[in-house]
Amino acid sequence: MAGVTEQEILDALAKVTEPGSGKDIVSAGLVKGLQIKDGHIGFSIEVDPKRGAELEPMRKLAEEVVYDIKGVISATVVLTAEKAQGGGAGAPGDNAPGGPPPGGPAPKIGTPDLLPGVKSIVAVASGKGGVGKSTTAVNLALGLAAAGHKIGLMDADIYGPSMPRMMGISGQPSSSDGKNLDAMENYGIKVMSMGFMVEEDTPMIWRGPMVQSALEQMLRDVNWGELDVLIVDMPPGTGDAQLTMAQRVPLTGAIIVSTPQDIALLDARRGLNMFRKVDVPVLGLIENMSYFTCPHCGERSEIFSHGGARAEADKLGMDFLGEIPLHMDIRKTSDSGRPIVVSDPDSEYAKAYRAIADKTWDNIQQTIAQQAAKAPKIVVQ
Repeated sequence: MAGVTEQEILDALAKVTEPGSGKDIVSAGLVKGLQIKDGHIGFSIEVDPKRGAELEPMRKLAEEVVYDIKGVISATVVLTAEKAQGGGAGAPGDNAPGGPPPGGPAPKIGTPDLLPGVKSIVAVASGKGGVGKSTTAVNLALGLAAAGHKIGLMDADIYGPSMPRMMGISGQPSSSDGKNLDAMENYGIKVMSMGFMVEEDTPMIWRGPMVQSALEQMLRDVNWGELDVLIVDMPPGTGDAQLTMAQRVPLTGAIIVSTPQDIALLDARRGLNMFRKVDVPVLGLIENMSYFTCPHCGERSEIFSHGGARAEADKLGMDFLGEIPLHMDIRKTSDSGRPIVVSDPDSEYAKAYRAIADKTWDNIQQTIAQQAAKAPKIVVQ
């Protein structure tokens, strides 16, 4: 059977009109970035950001008409803007993508109504790429699951999704209720990634606002079910995706991953400061690639130095969660889709990840308790 064609989608979208102009969104040139893969459809509708809330019904209608096309399994539609509003040189961040709108911060999407079964959300971040953040996020999630917790894993790296390969999951998500996608699952962990929607070597040529909307929809429009912790594997750096998660999602806290070398710690410090500026608690710092032990002679080499992350954590007044050595088995198992926590649970490396998971769980519970204590109490007399 032939797949869904671009023309079929555009014909359906021609039935959706833009309220202001009365034109259909196709002839008005508002449909951007259309992607089709095995019945999964994604695109953006370009609008004035000031009218985002007003045009939400239009977005939903566009999603519905595409979903009604025979052969469509899922439809992901986001509202995005061509240009940031406002001109001139304001204060830093005044008009930054993902920044708060005039008059106050943007409303957070992770309210109990939108993520009713998710008790806590933890971002795993790094100031730069190449420090093993995704490998750490996967094994941390598996370590938490090994302790009996219900865990979800969301791949927030839209441009370089790696969770499908690392978690050994292939195929596309389905929808049991006809509205939201069901999270994929392996090793007892629920997973969602943009990598399930496109081919592994397909580049995501999306602007910042599209990325922000896609991240929100991966949270809002996915059936996550009951979770103790949702681990979010962040893209490296401090850009749009990080700001979106920090400002629009009720993060319980963030974990920073770094190697011990000075340049990586400098970038990690930037990530830490970003989370602190947006009032997201930092649960701790993990030193990855801490040292290397030769498998033949047993000699230990500190390739990227050693102990830098622990010293940095002490200096900045944050918890040091643990160190993970540089070892071929960790890399091989991640590449093969059988992370070391599940493929070799008795290894010293799996034990190190589980120890970090235990500390992380304790810090999550402490943070939740502190946040509850700070909440205002209403007294009726």
